[in-house]
Amino acid sequence: MEDVLDLYEEDYDPCYPTVCLDEKPVVLHEQTRPSQRLAPGRPERRDYEYVRQGTANLFVLVEPLAGWRHIAVTQRRTKGDYAAQLRYLVDVVYPDAEYIRLVQDNLNTHTLAALYEVFPPAEARRIANRFEVHYTPKHGSWLNMAEIEISIFERGCLSRPVGDLATLQRRVAALEGERNGAHCTIQWQFTARDARTKLAPVYPHLHPAGPERQA
Repeated sequence: MEDVLDLYEEDYDPCYPTVCLDEKPVVLHEQTRPSQRLAPGRPERRDYEYVRQGTANLFVLVEPLAGWRHIAVTQRRTKGDYAAQLRYLVDVVYPDAEYIRLVQDNLNTHTLAALYEVFPPAEARRIANRFEVHYTPKHGSWLNMAEIEISIFERGCLSRPVGDLATLQRRVAALEGERNGAHCTIQWQFTARDARTKLAPVYPHLHPAGPERQA
């Protein structure tokens, strides 16, 4: 936890960008009946019945201090899909950075070893060398600022049913463009010093050695 919090306190440096990565599964629901459009004094009305059209996955990449984010819509969340996002960061978004400081959770696919299952060894090593990975604690995924971005996209893109991948991609691209155009940043306030005070019960309890302990 303190490793991630210390990272968030560092000043912005384009040579060593901090990028938070997380995923959001989405269930695709197609309405069985047309909805009634909203009108003055009347909210939109939708029937409760729907047809499930499978699932999709959102890879959420956000650089909080630069005000940049990218949401990739995929049909699955395999190691191959994850590896493709890492190569995208290295070759497209940050080709001139010394290395990328990546904050992510402990999902089983979130490992640099996934690169070797997708790319030849030399290519996998080239990509892996560009990352410095910082993992959130197993029960502390809230420390990943990508979750803040996910909540914004949930309200903006997923509050209404999504029936297919094309609709999901269109909604996500529209909000992504709007937020990137406004350079919306995330200002993290919780520090390691705050954690030692507010989360004191989760820290190990150390007992100072008295005279009898020293003996």
